[in-house]
Amino acid sequence: MAPRASRRSTAPRSEPRSRRRPRAVDDEGIIPVLARTVRQVEADAQRGPVRPSRRTAYQVVALLVREERARIKADTEVTEGERTAVLTRLDGIATILAKTAARDTSLLQLLAEGAVVSPAAVSLKNDLLRQAGREPEPEPEPEPRPDTEAAPAPRRVVPQTVIARQLANPFLAPDLSAAAAAPRPTTNRLGGWELLSPLFRAFEYGGDATCMPLPEPSDVVHGIRDLELMHHQAQVVAAAAQGHRTFLLADEPGLGKTAQALLAADAAGAFPLLVVVPNVVKANWAHEAELWTPRRSATVVHGDGDTTDGFADIVIVNYEILDRHVGWLGEHGFRGMVVDEAHFIKNKTSQRSRHVLRLSERIRARSANPLFMALTGTPLINDIEDFRAIWQFLGWIDDTKPRPALMAALEANGLSPADRGFYTAARTSVIDLGIVRRRKVDVAADIPARRVADLPVELDDEAGRSIRAAEQELARRLVARYRASRAARAVDVDVDAIDHDLVRKVAAAERKNAGTDKTGDNVFTVMRRIGQAKAGLAADYAAQLARSVGKVVFFAKHIDVMDAAEATFAKRGVGYASIRGDQTPKVRKANIEAFLTDPEVHVAVCSLTAAGVGLNLQVASNVVLAELSWTSAEQTQAIDRVHRIGQTEPVTAWRIIAAQTIDPKIAQLIDDKAGLAAIALDGSDEEVGSSADVQLEALVTLLTEALEAEGPTTAGSFDTE
Repeated sequence: MAPRASRRSTAPRSEPRSRRRPRAVDDEGIIPVLARTVRQVEADAQRGPVRPSRRTAYQVVALLVREERARIKADTEVTEGERTAVLTRLDGIATILAKTAARDTSLLQLLAEGAVVSPAAVSLKNDLLRQAGREPEPEPEPEPRPDTEAAPAPRRVVPQTVIARQLANPFLAPDLSAAAAAPRPTTNRLGGWELLSPLFRAFEYGGDATCMPLPEPSDVVHGIRDLELMHHQAQVVAAAAQGHRTFLLADEPGLGKTAQALLAADAAGAFPLLVVVPNVVKANWAHEAELWTPRRSATVVHGDGDTTDGFADIVIVNYEILDRHVGWLGEHGFRGMVVDEAHFIKNKTSQRSRHVLRLSERIRARSANPLFMALTGTPLINDIEDFRAIWQFLGWIDDTKPRPALMAALEANGLSPADRGFYTAARTSVIDLGIVRRRKVDVAADIPARRVADLPVELDDEAGRSIRAAEQELARRLVARYRASRAARAVDVDVDAIDHDLVRKVAAAERKNAGTDKTGDNVFTVMRRIGQAKAGLAADYAAQLARSVGKVVFFAKHIDVMDAAEATFAKRGVGYASIRGDQTPKVRKANIEAFLTDPEVHVAVCSLTAAGVGLNLQVASNVVLAELSWTSAEQTQAIDRVHRIGQTEPVTAWRIIAAQTIDPKIAQLIDDKAGLAAIALDGSDEEVGSSADVQLEALVTLLTEALEAEGPTTAGSFDTE
């Protein structure tokens, strides 16, 4: 819908309001153009990896949504109702963008700070503006090339200092140190078996606590300046010093994985070292490198790498710009590679995952015994197979089978997947390759306990009534689809019983079509509305905590919820610092520093996705979770910004739950899924919920409860009226 303000500015001021041009219909203006384009991208993502042309369209739609949102917010001539209507439609497009990125997470790097907007994207943007009746932006003049016949160069860069390093050492000697022969299988009993699926299932079945045997550390670790390693940290360093070279370091968040990785590299002599990290923690890695390995120089790659030191011992680069630098990084002669927040590469079809795996193969080919470390406190987000890309990065498996070292261990067990003891033995074989998982309760007894406390709130205003009505309408829509599907069957033996398979299929269809079906709210919009309705109440509670117990960290998922919370803090006179994904590194660092050091800043208002990793906010001991995440891992990461080494007080995470809505169901599903990592990594035998997406399980629960409420005579009825 084209904003009405643009029409009002063209009409004479003296014209009576009743005679002005009527409001634009829904198929006019920029928003319908964006909606059509984003649905094309969404459809492409549903069929597999998004094609380059659709990736360009995705970036352009996101940019135009941002611009239109900022424009309509700043337009003082539109009424509040008109502004709300436009923002609501923009939020709908943003929801489709988010769902599409969930299918192909490599799309997110197109929206990152410093992402390149190609000439094709500029051209498409202007085409969309013309379709919407807007003036296109002037396109930049192309730079002249000496050879006009030459094909355009690919979007790859090589920093000047890297070229200087290559010229200084053009013949990079192969690394033959510690080149012990890798174990090879001596038998071929398992040659005809498909082994990857059984290996993953071995972790679903649980078992003993998941940690490889680790040596006792020596008393002195060189290279540390007035710092002391904890015992569990020094064990990993000792293992690297003794020759172990692959680690899935899956310690709980807050146990100092960064220090362990840097000192393990130092002990292994794995320099130059490549470190791949999320954008938000690049600066933190550089700081930690200076702290723990002061004898080693570190450089951070930004943008095209103009400030990169090609002679540095440690090269830190973020996932979002890896595509630009993957060429020279693969030829740089690294002897070690660390991937931080390794669950970022769980989707093997994503661009970031492909780049990481390609780099690991190049390093493996050039160095006889390189160090590989995958760091993550939450290795399992949705499913056991999230391990697949991480294991491949570490060199334990390839696309279809275990690699020689793992295969040798499996052959030595003398068992096949048909044997009863195979899964326990296979699990141990994988763990011994380098899985390290310690819990705070076991290795850091001096870190105070933490707890998650649910704080129910009543939404008894108009917003609450509207949300409950939207949930009921969603449930009615699901029931109608269930009935129609069941009525279409030729034979249905037990019409009174709920067909749970059909319930799941109806729920899956609803989740798949969410955002394209315009008949009402979907589970995503309902949850967002709940977050908006809780924002003020959650902020009020955080303000009370800040006045009574000190600094508080406030987490929200959506920008408008953060905006509402900050408005509440300003109204209450509570000082706050904002930590968001759209900030420059300089602003972000200043805001973090203000929260940590300024006694007048009582609350850190944090984005759940942008501030949930890589931050140390332990000056606070209370966390307010204003919105629920879709994964237990995201929730855990947020809490562990506070519950980490150095914390001296018990930590409480206050989870704000909207009573009499779908919120409590989502909270229970999140808690069920929290057991997935426990059963896979901690040896827990507790019963856990399904590892399927929380969104699907929420819809299944909603539909099942609606059918049960109708009673047995209608749950299976063919009456579709």
